[in-house]
Amino acid sequence: MPTIHDPIRLGDIDLSSRILMAPMTRSRADKEGVPQDIVADYYAQRASAGLIISEATYVSPMARGYVRTPGIVTDAHVEGWKKVTRAVHATGGKIFCQLYHTGRVALPEFLPGEVLPVSSSALAIEGNNQTDNGPKPFVTPRALETAEIPVVAAEFAAAAKLAIKAGFDGVEIHAASGYLIQQFLDGAINTRTDAYGGSVENRAKFLFLVVDGVCQAIGSGRTGIKLSPRIKFNGVTEPDAEAMYPHLAKELSSRNLAYLHGAKQGGYEIHAELRPLYKGNYVAGAGFTADSANAMLASGAADAIMFGKPFIANPDLPRRMREGLSLAEADPKTIYWGSGQGYTDYPAHG
Repeated sequence: MPTIHDPIRLGDIDLSSRILMAPMTRSRADKEGVPQDIVADYYAQRASAGLIISEATYVSPMARGYVRTPGIVTDAHVEGWKKVTRAVHATGGKIFCQLYHTGRVALPEFLPGEVLPVSSSALAIEGNNQTDNGPKPFVTPRALETAEIPVVAAEFAAAAKLAIKAGFDGVEIHAASGYLIQQFLDGAINTRTDAYGGSVENRAKFLFLVVDGVCQAIGSGRTGIKLSPRIKFNGVTEPDAEAMYPHLAKELSSRNLAYLHGAKQGGYEIHAELRPLYKGNYVAGAGFTADSANAMLASGAADAIMFGKPFIANPDLPRRMREGLSLAEADPKTIYWGSGQGYTDYPAHG
């Protein structure tokens, strides 16, 4: 029976272990979305993970939804990420870039010309986004025109090419957390009456435009995808998740992806529901310990495990799990703060 410390091949990538570092936004990019030098230090410190998935990285200027988050759009972005990938590879690690479009999460002040953000439909999220000037209410987005949708999907493929140019080993498509792809999947958000709305199959079309474009651009063996049904974030409800996600799992099985990353968040039993339907590598996420992760692998319910928050304060997490060492706790006050404090100053054990 495999354990979290055993090697595995995901798509085209050989990994030293089944301990994967989950994507986590840490807000250490500059105002132009270029990763600062300390970002390279941060990821290099954690390169003993079998695979690192980077923080969510926007695929176009219209996709940016938060302050100090990175992009993969410009030459400057590519050069900034090259420092990160070189540092990770220098210590023997592997790293994927997580690609996303925030859709209606964005505020006009984050976007070119301070235009309205876009979404599947013109419905606002309740609540506020965070800015450097304090919280501000989400705005009502503009619904994408039918002809615009393939153009936006193509931005993911273009970003994937730039990610490979920047030295990433592959990409993870972020189809979760209430961002643009999930804004199409969720029937309570997507009220369209064209070919991208209504039925489960229609609402899933945007996701498959993105997936197929990225696979064509860089290869399916370097492409993963993240799903998180009914996540309690950014206004997601997904009343018919029981119909949508089995459909996605079956269709994604034919794409020969590197992996499907399922994050159990909102009460939907994603691992139990999707693992039997998905025929490729299945990576389980959210809330695992070393013991529960090994039990998951031993049961055949997953092929590898994502660990998120423990990696923040434990850069040497695989070693600590292997040797049964104590785990440090992260300081919540510095998770999104912009310096090295609470970012690169957590020491290895001992």
